[in-house]
Amino acid sequence: MSNVVTAFSRAETTAMDAALEAALRGPRGANPLVGAVVVDPSGRQLVTGYHRGAGTAHAEADAIAQAAAAGLDLRGSTMLVTLEPCNHVGRTGPCAQAIIAAGITDVIYAVDDPHDPAAGGAATLREAGVKVRSGLAAGEALELNRDWFLAVAAKRPFVTLHIAQTLDSRIAADDGTSQWISSPESLADNHGLRARIDAILVGTQTVLVDNPRLTARDASGATAGRQPLRAVMGLRDIPPDAAVRGEDGRVLHLPTRDPREALTLLYAAGVRHLMVEGGSRILSAFLAARLVDELIVYLAPTLLGSGTPALDGLGITTLADAQQWEWDQSDGGSVRTLGRDLKLHLRPQTTQPLEPQPSRSGAETAMGGY
Repeated sequence: MSNVVTAFSRAETTAMDAALEAALRGPRGANPLVGAVVVDPSGRQLVTGYHRGAGTAHAEADAIAQAAAAGLDLRGSTMLVTLEPCNHVGRTGPCAQAIIAAGITDVIYAVDDPHDPAAGGAATLREAGVKVRSGLAAGEALELNRDWFLAVAAKRPFVTLHIAQTLDSRIAADDGTSQWISSPESLADNHGLRARIDAILVGTQTVLVDNPRLTARDASGATAGRQPLRAVMGLRDIPPDAAVRGEDGRVLHLPTRDPREALTLLYAAGVRHLMVEGGSRILSAFLAARLVDELIVYLAPTLLGSGTPALDGLGITTLADAQQWEWDQSDGGSVRTLGRDLKLHLRPQTTQPLEPQPSRSGAETAMGGY
């Protein structure tokens, strides 16, 4: 018997649109952006959930928790979610089991989860008697998490690259001073990101010149509860008294100048979300290798006229070969004001959209999505 269904209802299509919109409220990183909407048998939307980043409730669990808080009974309802519900226990419980326990009888998801430890939720749901369909808005869901899907397929960390620069793209003055180009508000935003990534990477030159701690700190300067692994990339050794060594031993030296090799080593160490902070040679190397999935620029209204440029050359000699980026609307939008600075949020532009793959979950799939 074929697993192909011909169409989804207008209410289901509208709810999936709402789930995709909700997903954009979350941050990019080790986990994909995911949104979930629950509708009753008449198609009325009851609750909407989304994933707020690694370690927080998944979109499905968020929606179910909201329903519980509002006293809503979800038995007999339908959940629409932008990614196959997970089936594993990590920092949070398996969403498939939460859906079953809530009494939800129908699940429609956009695309399969390619991450092996999390996959299989659709099969678990079907075995429990839940009707499962997939393929609704598959193209849109793939585009939403395009770079995350590519990182998972390549078995490398999702890479966020961060630059704090002046209007004329300088990260330090002629005398080497760089503290503080960014506003206190930008620094606080950056430390919030540090607290949820797996690792932060700089080059040995940055360690020697700036002697950074690479820790996540709160507004008072106190060390945050969760800290990233501190990684240093380069052939020179880390000085014994370098601040990056810290007191917890969570520092990793990557004796290479090759970004791909560095990512391989970090992935083997369990890193799934990496933030690259500098200096200019490291930033340029990752950009030139096209290994950046998310670009965050803190732009200060300051001019230096000379000094250290943010980038050290990308090997581009003609405009036709220029890298193209697009504004990223996730996690607060593409442009935000932080104190006196602007925060610019971008993702790589592509002309090659990912193609939906045949469902491997046994879920019924739709012809052509919308």
